[in-house]
Amino acid sequence: IYFGIKMGIEYAKEKRRLFDIMKNKVKLTICGQDYYITSEDDDMYIRMIGEEVDQRMNDMLSENQRVSTTMAAVLCALSYADDCHKANDTSDNLRTQIKEYLEESQRARLEADEAKREVERLRRCLDDAEKEEEI
Repeated sequence: IYFGIKMGIEYAKEKRRLFDIMKNKVKLTICGQDYYITSEDDDMYIRMIGEEVDQRMNDMLSENQRVSTTMAAVLCALSYADDCHKANDTSDNLRTQIKEYLEESQRARLEADEAKREVERLRRCLDDAEKEEEI
């Protein structure tokens, strides 16, 4: 049993080590303060996000001298949360629209199939009528 537990512990340690290797550690400087971010995302992406936050916060600080760094961070967070919610609402609306378009397309396809069957039925009726006329 001890051997099995030890192997399980070793496996867990190795899994954790591999997980840590896959993460990127990135240093960001936002409003003069250094932050070390660990993420599975690409380091260039993390830097881009950090630069965007730094720019937004610095813009807020320069626009109003009474805004503290903490206030700018909260306002920035609120702005990003607002953007996120609006983007989610937009994507939900787009998904709903796509679903409606697909349903409409399916209905149109069924109507087209029904129309084709009706055309075939009418052709057969016409052929039968022409054959009867020949007799």
